[in-house]
Amino acid sequence: MFSLGSSHRFYLYDAHYDTQKSFDGLCGLVISVMQRQLTSGEVFVFLNRSRAHIKLLHWERGGFVLYYKRLEQGTFGRSTLKRG
Repeated sequence: MFSLGSSHRFYLYDAHYDTQKSFDGLCGLVISVMQRQLTSGEVFVFLNRSRAHIKLLHWERGGFVLYYKRLEQGTFGRSTLKRG
């Protein structure tokens, strides 16, 4: 329950998005833009424009989980994220 690790594949949404999007809006981006399966066990990563907020969308048995973190200082470095 609520666990992510090295066994998961992470996919970065590499464009700006409406940061007010929650489950339904982010699921729509995964399907229509990223063209990925929502229930594949993959983790979808969304950064806001300033890279101070991050959302991770993930399907676990029984439903979606949305992780959200807002940094008080600094930004998330994109160099630590690999594409595809």
